[in-house]
Amino acid sequence: MNRLLTLAAVLAVSGCATSSTDRAPSAPMTPTTDPMNVTTDAPKPSWAPNIDDQMWAVVDQLTSYGNVPYPELTGFQARMEKTPTNAVMDLLMRTGVPPMPPKVTVNHREIAAGPSQGLVVRTYAPVGASGRLPVVVYYHGGGWIIADLDTYEAGAVALATKTGAIVVSVAYRQAPDDRYPAAHDDAFAAYRWVTQNAGSINGDPDRIAIAGESAGGNMAVATAIRARDEGVPMPRAIVSVYPVADGDVQSPSYDRYANALPLNRGGMEWFFDNYTPDWRTRSYEYIDLVEADLEGLPPTTIVNAQIDPLEAEGGDLADALEAAGVDVERRVYDGVTHEFFGMGAVLEQAVQAQDFAADRLKDAFGM
Repeated sequence: MNRLLTLAAVLAVSGCATSSTDRAPSAPMTPTTDPMNVTTDAPKPSWAPNIDDQMWAVVDQLTSYGNVPYPELTGFQARMEKTPTNAVMDLLMRTGVPPMPPKVTVNHREIAAGPSQGLVVRTYAPVGASGRLPVVVYYHGGGWIIADLDTYEAGAVALATKTGAIVVSVAYRQAPDDRYPAAHDDAFAAYRWVTQNAGSINGDPDRIAIAGESAGGNMAVATAIRARDEGVPMPRAIVSVYPVADGDVQSPSYDRYANALPLNRGGMEWFFDNYTPDWRTRSYEYIDLVEADLEGLPPTTIVNAQIDPLEAEGGDLADALEAAGVDVERRVYDGVTHEFFGMGAVLEQAVQAQDFAADRLKDAFGM
């Protein structure tokens, strides 16, 4: 089934939007037609007085929605809350610049994979590309509970356009209805399906990589571990963006950014409570990547945000990968928060992070 890009991805890739005059009075914005110059005059937050001006405009817009904290909600209710993607879209619409045409074609299909033998995936292929293309299997974030393919579409589209690869985004099962290891099982099943059926989506079976953000960044590494252990062809590379890499909510970055937005300690504890209910007394094989056997994994790229409870464990994972002999490169982007990676329309550091990830993937693909 073909479809046009969702508004979120069109805006995130093009940096443009339709016009709008509505805005939250609590988040005054500087008038501009340049999405990279949208700002707010609201005082910067006590939890991050050094936050980047572009990043703060997005977070201030998110704050203006008055979302209820996740620990006070059910999983279904939390999925109805406004997200950082909504904030980016609302900021872009105020610039009054029309969107540019999509640079990818989008398809959906149900694949015979996973316990239910019916996983939905969304594929993004660069417009005008020909021949067998590299493939990136991509897992969205959301703590294994919230968000969906639309919420994280901007990151997937950026990887497709910047690498020239087909990106396969996986709609895995979510908690609390389906708890650990349901999402991880679906992630692996989708990857295995791609290794066996890459040709059916015009992909090159010899050039497959894995990527993901947040919970998806965790599943990207976990899927590679499982591929190694179960004799499935290994990916050429891993891109893990601000991954969950252990269950330590008392790390230095958790303490430093316990009250940050959009991700904080209370939110992460709620994610763990719903996906891995006994996480406080039990270690989970595919959650605690820092303690996992990482030997033999492919070149791995880790992207972290400075203002993020998960920043420290990204460093711990990089150290563990290096100790296991894995080619790993990690970059921390100062002044930005969790979820920044898909904000290339309004955030210069998101563009830099996307370029970094894309360059590493192209190197692995021999491009």
